[in-house]
Amino acid sequence: IGREIVAQWSTPKKWDAQQQESEEPYYDPKELYGIIPANIKTQFDMMEVIARIVDGSRFHEYQPNYGKTMLCGYAHIWGYKVGIVANNGILFNDSSKKAGHFIQLCNQNKTPLVFLQNITGYMVGKAYEREGITKDGAKMIMAQAGVDVPKFTVMTNGSYGAGNYGMCGRAYDARFLFSWPNSEISVMGAEQAAKTLTTIKTNQLLREGKELADDEKSRIEEEIIADYHHKSSAYYTSSLMWDDGILDPADTRNALGMAIATSLNAPIDDPHYGVFRV
Repeated sequence: IGREIVAQWSTPKKWDAQQQESEEPYYDPKELYGIIPANIKTQFDMMEVIARIVDGSRFHEYQPNYGKTMLCGYAHIWGYKVGIVANNGILFNDSSKKAGHFIQLCNQNKTPLVFLQNITGYMVGKAYEREGITKDGAKMIMAQAGVDVPKFTVMTNGSYGAGNYGMCGRAYDARFLFSWPNSEISVMGAEQAAKTLTTIKTNQLLREGKELADDEKSRIEEEIIADYHHKSSAYYTSSLMWDDGILDPADTRNALGMAIATSLNAPIDDPHYGVFRV
C-alpha cells in the first residue's frame, strides 16, 4: 500500500546539471592505495588522484601554466559535469587568484564544485605579504563562500591552517565533506605546534627568572606531538562529526557520484552577477 501511495506523488523537478553518459575511469581507482604516501609530509601529484576518480580519467585543466600549485579544471563524475579544485602544494598569490576565478566561472555556468584537499596553507613571509597574499587569499575564500552551486570536499591528506577555509572546510557549508583514513586536520603541523608552544613556555619561565632544562623541553615537545597526532587524525575528527564519514579512497568516486545526485534535489538560485575580475 505504501508503495502504491508513493507512486502517486509527483516527481520533484531537479535543477538541470550538465550530464553525459557515465564512464568508468581509465585508471583503476584501487591504484590510489599506491599513490598516497605513508608520510603525510610527502608531496604527491593530485593529477594522479583525479585520474582515478573522474569519468574516462579525462580532465580539462584550467590555466595549466599559471598558479601551478593549484589544479583547477572540468571533468565528469557519474556523468555529472564538475569543476575540480585541488591542491598541488602551498597556495601562492597566483594560485589563489586562479582558484577564485575558476570557482566563479563554475558558479556562473551552474557546475558543482569538488575540492580535493592536500593543503599546508597559504604562503607566509614578508615578500608574499607585500605581494598581497592576504588580499588574494581573501578573494579566493570570498568566491568559494559565495557560490550557489553545490560543493563537495574530500580531505585526501593534510588540511592545515587557513588552507582548510579556502578549500571549503567544514565551516563553509559543503553539501558533503569526506575524509580519507590517512588525512589530518589542524591549525598547524605537530612539530610546528610543539616548537611554538615550547618556546612560549620557555619565555614564560624566563620572565619568572627560571630556565627550562633540555630534557624537560624534549619531554614537553614529545607530549605535544603525540597529542597533536592523536587529535588531528581522521578518526578523532570524524568522531566529532567534522566530516560526513571516512571513505575508502577507492570508493571516493561512487561516494561523490551519489552525493552529486542527491544535491540535485535542492534548487539553486541563478547567479546574479558576472565573473569578478579579482
